[in-house]
Amino acid sequence: MSYGIYKYDKELRLESGEELTGLEIAYHSYGKLNRAKDNVVWICHAFTANSDARDWWPGMIGESLLFDPGDKFIVCANILGSCYGTTGPLSINKKTGKPYYRDFPDISIRDLVEAHELLRVHLGITRIHTLTGGSIGGQQALEYAIMYPGLIENLIFIASNASYAPWGIAFSESQRLAIEADASFFEDRPDGGLKGMKAARSVALLSYRNDRIYNKTQAEESDEKTDNFKASSYQNYQGEKLVKRFNAYSYYCLLELADTHNVGRGRGGKKNALKRIKAKTLSIGISSDLLFPVYEQKFVADNIEGASYTEIESLYGHDGFLVETEIISTIIRNFYNNK
Repeated sequence: MSYGIYKYDKELRLESGEELTGLEIAYHSYGKLNRAKDNVVWICHAFTANSDARDWWPGMIGESLLFDPGDKFIVCANILGSCYGTTGPLSINKKTGKPYYRDFPDISIRDLVEAHELLRVHLGITRIHTLTGGSIGGQQALEYAIMYPGLIENLIFIASNASYAPWGIAFSESQRLAIEADASFFEDRPDGGLKGMKAARSVALLSYRNDRIYNKTQAEESDEKTDNFKASSYQNYQGEKLVKRFNAYSYYCLLELADTHNVGRGRGGKKNALKRIKAKTLSIGISSDLLFPVYEQKFVADNIEGASYTEIESLYGHDGFLVETEIISTIIRNFYNNK
């Protein structure tokens, strides 16, 4: 495994027209680029994850696993706006000499692609054998395959969509309202908005899972209980975990980022945009996903020439793409073998 930070010495022009200076991109790589340069697996991470894909996607990367560093060169880069090494709201604004906080430029999924394209060129990668991601990572992977169709051989699209639906945007807005209800968020300090972010995370968890898994894992053993419920403790625990590793400004920024996702913008609609994809595409849906319902993955498969769709059964809802790695690995292996 290798960890690095790529520093770009020019300005990155964003989709909004603003320019970002002093861009830094944190990334992990596993394995080595072979002589033919045809063994690259590029993984796009989800919302609050980082570039160490082996850490947050256990069961997918490692010896004898689907993505084996012994014969593949695996790359995962932290996204713009995050807080794990890539330029984000707590980074120093070169123009002011102070952290951006709420003044961080508006960014879109397309900006993530353009930033990571700079890293791809820097690493000497000329072809991506497999591009994959789930959730926001799937949004980025889809945009990448549209923006650079000749670069990608295989697109593995998991639990994501072609545009962020009003349902998803409503969850985003509910979380932003929670953060804004914490007055410290507007004080522009590193620990600002943390109580609000904890509440926002509680809202998010309800979209990542579903009633069936909560009713199974958080059920009480006694009918007599009237307080200190397992479900309450779980929500608090998960919120505290995030508070210890993330900041409210990046969280807020990424919520706004997700809302920008629409591959049809400026391209004559989503169907026209999806026609640009040349990669062999596998779209995977999760039966119990509340945040990205399976009809969204079916839509993507239906509008990319030659694409296939597979659905997995899971109790874990949207988080199934992080949990059901053995099933997902089998599906992808079959996809490779049936090409």
